[in-house]
Amino acid sequence: MAQDFTACTAISISWETLHRDARMLAHKLKRLGPFNGVVAVARGGLIPAAIVARELGLRLVETVCVASYDERVQRRGEPELLKSLDGDGTGWVVVDDLADSGNTFRKLRKGLPKAHFAAIYVKPRGADAVDTSIAAVEQDLWLVFPWDEA
Repeated sequence: MAQDFTACTAISISWETLHRDARMLAHKLKRLGPFNGVVAVARGGLIPAAIVARELGLRLVETVCVASYDERVQRRGEPELLKSLDGDGTGWVVVDDLADSGNTFRKLRKGLPKAHFAAIYVKPRGADAVDTSIAAVEQDLWLVFPWDEA
């Protein structure tokens, strides 16, 4: 079931805003840790996870790869897990840029039930899948991240 995102209001997130918000997320996580490492949700979570890892002084960084949208930026049904992480998530913080529907985190939580899930931005439908976030965003708002700009 594809969703037409042309009806959504779009807002661009600058590199400066993203960096500030990722640092704020790390500051919040610092009080909840300690964590042994950071798991970046590829691709949107790669840069935020690097910033969080640096701010938390963590050098152990892993990735999980999930496909939630197709090439035309249309939502897929169930997110497809392309690369997972061994273990139950103990000591790991999983970082993504945005929890939109929450389906990516819900899928990952099945395999990493003891991980801590953090996203910079969270929409109402994804809020229950996130343990820590920085900013709530309206569901019909489309965020354009710096790496998605033309």
